[in-house]
Amino acid sequence: MTLLEVMVALFIFAMAGTAVMKSATEHLSSVGDIEQVTFATWVASNRLNQLKLTTQWPPKNNQKGSIEMADRTWYWQQFIKKTNDNGLRQVEVKVGLDENYQSSVTSVISYVTQPEG
Repeated sequence: MTLLEVMVALFIFAMAGTAVMKSATEHLSSVGDIEQVTFATWVASNRLNQLKLTTQWPPKNNQKGSIEMADRTWYWQQFIKKTNDNGLRQVEVKVGLDENYQSSVTSVISYVTQPEG
């Protein structure tokens, strides 16, 4: 093999190695983002389940709170919207890590019905 062939082979391996490293770095970065969204969705689901268990009608709008999960404090905020059906309300729960509620990691929308009785 000539020196030129060896240099071309090294260049090809260097380019392939760089592409693999970039791909691995992006993958590791996205795993952290997916973890945050997963925990935030669990917090929102827990809040929606708490809301469905209460007997207060209609639910309070613009409530805020916090909860500890996965060694982090998650801040949630709920928004209630009236629907065409008087016995049904749309509930949106936004969850984030910012205690000033300026940004959110995820938002979950569900519907609650008026409790019987």
